[in-house]
Amino acid sequence: QLQASGGGLVQAGGSLRLSCAASGYTFSNYAMGWLRQAPGKERELVATISWRPATYVADSVKGRFIISRDNAKNRVYLQMNSLKPEDTAVYYCAREGQAWGSDLAKNDVDYAYWGQGTLVTVSS
Repeated sequence: QLQASGGGLVQAGGSLRLSCAASGYTFSNYAMGWLRQAPGKERELVATISWRPATYVADSVKGRFIISRDNAKNRVYLQMNSLKPEDTAVYYCAREGQAWGSDLAKNDVDYAYWGQGTLVTVSS
């Protein structure tokens, strides 16, 4: 089970920290990702962190967003800084389908389990 939280309304330039609590499996064995879907747009990967852990962030958020994980707390985080109106979307945390993945999970199809999503709205 994945439970995302931390979304809300923020002004452009502001910050938010998303958190995702995982349960029901060995958290440290799996890559975790944050993906988002804006109205009328396809879902896209924002950032991913592997079990090693190695990280990847999309070019659109590079330098502004940071993904991290705390295996002791079974949580993954997305620190979002310098938010822009175009960051407005529903953000989902997701777990990779395969444990001990050899590559970073950069594709939507890499993820087998999804949280319920948390809405982030950035006003201009």
